[in-house]
Amino acid sequence: MASEELAQKLQRRLQLEESGAAGEVVDKGEVVAEATAEAERGSLTARAGAELTAKLCRRQDINEGATQPRRAAVFNPYTEFKEFSRRQIKDMEHMFRLYDSGRDGYIDLMELKLMMEKLGAPQTHLGLKNMIKEVDEDFDGKLSFREFLLIFHKAAAGELEEDSGLLTLAKLSEIDVSLEGVKGAKNFFEAKVQALSSASKFEAEIKAEQDERKREEEERKHRRAAFRELKSAFTQ
Repeated sequence: MASEELAQKLQRRLQLEESGAAGEVVDKGEVVAEATAEAERGSLTARAGAELTAKLCRRQDINEGATQPRRAAVFNPYTEFKEFSRRQIKDMEHMFRLYDSGRDGYIDLMELKLMMEKLGAPQTHLGLKNMIKEVDEDFDGKLSFREFLLIFHKAAAGELEEDSGLLTLAKLSEIDVSLEGVKGAKNFFEAKVQALSSASKFEAEIKAEQDERKREEEERKHRRAAFRELKSAFTQ
């Protein structure tokens, strides 16, 4: 359709040039330039229409059950960051949620600013942007939980400079990740991973959590029994 309209416009222009209608002088270069621009606009429109059609068709297939929606890869911190224990990761998660005041699953620049102020190491605006940039893998200008864990991963592996704001955050966070200094940390974790296999370590931590929950439940039962005895003594 667009090519037919373009051909008609070119034909009219050529006719005007040949007849010199209305005393108008038509520049051939101008005709070619206009034709090129028109062709580019038509190409962009066709490409955008094709993309929209493809998206609409895929949405219709999903609604009809003919295809499955694309799902993002599931992030498992316990399997990806094996150098940390479950307790350490839970402590990091607690800290992340504490400063994620927007409850959107991210720590943005202003939330990071508040965090560093609370830790007693305030940063400049440029310093905060550089901190995010060091671990911002998707370039969205904020920290996801995975990127937040990368801070401690890099600190423990000795991948951060001594004057890095992220290293300061890791050291002041009160989360024990066994930092032995920038040079010694990497060797420490390598030795630790060799001493304990990830599978047995993971199972031991789960069992410890289960035992702790059982102990807490037993304590609650004892407290309830003691309360009932005390209550019955007063009602007699």
